[in-house]
Amino acid sequence: MGIANSIEDLRLEARRRVPRAIFDYADRGSYDEITFDRNLADLKALQFRQRVMVDVSEQRLQTRILGEDWSIPLGIGPTGLTGLFHANGEMLGARAANNFGVPFCLSTMSICSIEDVAEFTKKPFWFQVYLMRDRGFNEELLERAKAANCSAIMLTVDMPVQGLRRRDPKNGLSIPPKLTLKNLFEVAMRPTWALKVLTGRRRTFGNLEARLKGTGGLKTLSEWIGQQFDPTVTWKDLAWLRERWPRKILIKGILDPEDARLAVSHGVDALVVSNHGGRQLDGARSTISALPGVVDAVAGGCEVLFDGGVRSGQDVLKALALGAKGCLMGKAFLYSLAARGEAGVTLALEIIRKELAVSLALTGANDVARVSRDILVSSRT
Repeated sequence: MGIANSIEDLRLEARRRVPRAIFDYADRGSYDEITFDRNLADLKALQFRQRVMVDVSEQRLQTRILGEDWSIPLGIGPTGLTGLFHANGEMLGARAANNFGVPFCLSTMSICSIEDVAEFTKKPFWFQVYLMRDRGFNEELLERAKAANCSAIMLTVDMPVQGLRRRDPKNGLSIPPKLTLKNLFEVAMRPTWALKVLTGRRRTFGNLEARLKGTGGLKTLSEWIGQQFDPTVTWKDLAWLRERWPRKILIKGILDPEDARLAVSHGVDALVVSNHGGRQLDGARSTISALPGVVDAVAGGCEVLFDGGVRSGQDVLKALALGAKGCLMGKAFLYSLAARGEAGVTLALEIIRKELAVSLALTGANDVARVSRDILVSSRT
């Protein structure tokens, strides 16, 4: 294990440690991956204004979002199949986040269950949901999240139907992992990964086990999604969720200013500017290009978080400059978890914290809560 001082180092390490089918699930996007590439390229294209002769000896990286204190303005967003990147991955990721002082959001499509994470961390976390045709199942999940002391629900709204992710069927991705002639070599070359996953607490969807009992495989999951994800969901359905969830509600998947205004008018506590990591509508705009318009449309009516392509402290700072209160990382979390487990997640957060602190100072700023668009080079400059 060599020295890792960037998220890219952890990404390359993860690629060596997990089978291709698992790695590509996190690493790439849908269709021709145009939006996935835009997320990264548009973040890189933004330029900082370097400022000098400013006292930057006392910096403040802490922030407060949704009534919770964050040690840095970055949390861990919901990611499916996390427990296949490292055994008990959701449990380890939640503990790393809690110890670091940032939020962790568990996906409905997690390997470890809500109860597993609650038992392991003993601290509040967030839970991500979809509104499904079977609202009885939604109610069950909400009750389980309440019992687990989840402090917020994150409703994902950009997946009324599943985007076409071409790499997954080509790679033979299945849940739980199966040995086939196609992936035998990939698994055989990674015995440490295989042993850990096989001895982990779970190898299938912990929150869905009762619904998927006796079945498995990507085909079954796709069929279940097709049957359960509700394409008739509209803004009026938020009232149904609010009646059953008295705590904080975030909406994830906002790119359009009009949708942002509608979210505010329907009383959400926060929204997440996200295009599902470039894994849903290919050809959509990047999240960083959408962020300023969403922030302006919200006009302070709720808090705005940013998701999509966050791989460095500089990415975080750029999003803050364009109006986000904080950011979420998904792919970077999976890379770090696959590379080094819980220690890898902590290392990733440390890397991003250091990059954020250095970049903040070199733009002549001292407080992440006071960052503005002034730290970026204007197109008019």
